[in-house]
Amino acid sequence: MIKASVFRDSNGDDDDSNTRIQVLEQEAFIDGSTRAARLQGLERTLNRLSKWLVAALFGGVLLWRHDTEALWAAMGSVVNALLSIVLKRVLNQERPVAGLKSDPGMPSSHAQSIFFTVVFIIASILEWLGVNQLSVSISVLALAFGSYFSWLRVSQQLHTMSQITVGAIIGSMFSILWYMSWNAFVLEAFNSSLLVRSFVLLGSAGFCLGFLVYVIRHWLKDER
Repeated sequence: MIKASVFRDSNGDDDDSNTRIQVLEQEAFIDGSTRAARLQGLERTLNRLSKWLVAALFGGVLLWRHDTEALWAAMGSVVNALLSIVLKRVLNQERPVAGLKSDPGMPSSHAQSIFFTVVFIIASILEWLGVNQLSVSISVLALAFGSYFSWLRVSQQLHTMSQITVGAIIGSMFSILWYMSWNAFVLEAFNSSLLVRSFVLLGSAGFCLGFLVYVIRHWLKDER
């Protein structure tokens, strides 16, 4: 009788242990699923807000600089966006998941615009502070944020990695060339020619107004 009782108690302990292990495994699975769902929700929100955050940051830098070169950069940002639209139509590469967006995916217009802004911010910081620990730290931080916001497009299956990579490269190169063109020949022409001054000022105002109309027609529509 004692042996039978011990045997039953032993089996009972094993059953309780197995039950506790199964409960813990289920709780861990549910907890992991909850964290994954929260992370996906956060990434989805950040992806939706990324264009607003980048536009606000770029606008803040323009207001901080408040010079004619900033107007030239504002014009360049709109030209860069138009270039992305043209390249999309020429390359006509599908997005990874058809139907999420109606336009082609190559290059990523988000990555192209983000890295145009990132490079302009880095150039402005280096021009203001020179090359030192602070300016390098800010530049690395800007690159990290730009890379993360661009990667969110892959996370949300709106672009492939190659599409955001190409967009980032084009946006960076265009920003560098546009920035260099100011000091190379536009600045001298701006100072010496009323026609060039009128073109830059009116052109910047016109491009920015057109971008504002685009934001109202498309960005606000996407938020609804």
